[in-house]
Amino acid sequence: MAASPMPAGHVDSVLIKIETALFHIRRVWAKPEIMRKLREQGPSGRPVQTSSLLVVHAVAQLSSAGGYAVPTSPANAPSSDPGDDAAGPDSDVTVGAVAERLDIDPSTASRLVGHAIDAGFVARRPSPRDARRANLQLTDAGRRLKAVADRFRRAYLAELLADWSDAERAEFARLLTRFTDAAVRAPMSPAAIEKIFTAAAATTEAG
Repeated sequence: MAASPMPAGHVDSVLIKIETALFHIRRVWAKPEIMRKLREQGPSGRPVQTSSLLVVHAVAQLSSAGGYAVPTSPANAPSSDPGDDAAGPDSDVTVGAVAERLDIDPSTASRLVGHAIDAGFVARRPSPRDARRANLQLTDAGRRLKAVADRFRRAYLAELLADWSDAERAEFARLLTRFTDAAVRAPMSPAAIEKIFTAAAATTEAG
């Protein structure tokens, strides 16, 4: 059932609680101690750049989802929607796909992918379907890095949810997945963001 529209000027206390929780979640996952431990857990024992962790996870997700299909005509060119990059098991993982997965511009993605390649976590190989295209793949070191990072995060989540019942954990996973799916399908537009900041500035000036 859809929520009833709120009167103008009404502040929904539930939304405030959700907003606060999301803010705290971001702070928890971005804590320097957690990121430092993840970086120290590199398979070679050497520190790992945070950006390399992000690239490794993006390449792994795109590889399992199918990456981008190699277009043969404008009609089947890849969508610009990050949620539509699952194009089949025989697709290539490109720098452009990594850029969309991480929500960064292609030039930044190219630089971060280059760092991950230099660190030995990602390999750039010619596409088996089109030698002119580059296909990104995880190396053995990249797969080990992802496995270590996954174990670390899941162990931390298990600790946080240790006193939750199985039903509570399942319901939390269902609702959080539903929320994130909705956020991916309907990201806030630049126009909406500009409108919010314009309104905030006007309120500040009026005060």
